[in-house]
Amino acid sequence: MSAVIIDKVSKVFNPGRPDEVVALSEVDLTVGDGEFVSLIGPSGCGKSTLLRLIGDLIPPSAGTVTVAGQAAGAARKQQAYGIAFQQSGLFEWRTVLRNVELPLELRGLARADRRARAQEMLALVGLGEFASHYPAQLSGGMQQRVAIARALAVQPPLLLMDEPFGALDEMTRERLQSELLAICAKTGTSTVFVTHSISEAVFLSDRVVVMSARPGRITASIGVSLPSRDDAGRQSEAYFAKITEVRQALRSTPRSVEAEAA
Repeated sequence: MSAVIIDKVSKVFNPGRPDEVVALSEVDLTVGDGEFVSLIGPSGCGKSTLLRLIGDLIPPSAGTVTVAGQAAGAARKQQAYGIAFQQSGLFEWRTVLRNVELPLELRGLARADRRARAQEMLALVGLGEFASHYPAQLSGGMQQRVAIARALAVQPPLLLMDEPFGALDEMTRERLQSELLAICAKTGTSTVFVTHSISEAVFLSDRVVVMSARPGRITASIGVSLPSRDDAGRQSEAYFAKITEVRQALRSTPRSVEAEAA
């Protein structure tokens, strides 16, 4: 069973009004079980909109979204996915442990069970010793790791990530990329990852999906096979060749309607 199936999905904001915006048009995408797929494209192309459609945070104007074999709305109610944004979204008044416990608390798990699960997730992201700290006491990178732990707490088959490392320095970003890959490999979680970074997309992904300027469409789907996903992999010829391939695909995407009219 595929983790995500997007079938002829379009999204129009403010339909029928003078400020109507066609964000996505006729998008088809399938994400396999355990697959890591990155979405990349020019600003405003609808990457984040597509991610929010998968998460049922907004409805499609046309087409269907299926997550883990069910409608996106049903998947959301069953917490069939975890989600992490560029801002960690942690609650400052809750400790790190209680932040990770939150989705389990909403599910009604007993206190001892959710605490044990949260501690397990914090250990997975290397923050077990910071369970009693508050978010303001952590670095930006550590806060993002807490957000990932929270997203994984309900053991979702799918992880949705919208530029979670975008605000971090390069060294922290590279370290968290490696940690994320290790976590996904250990848990078998499928991932849809939005990024503006070509190098990040290539390093993380089994497949890089290239989108056109608005209205967003998928213009290329590029498989990535690297000798390793570590520092040696970042120096390999295959890595740089894929970066070039993705860059060329981005450059050849159709221009937006607004740009053509200018």
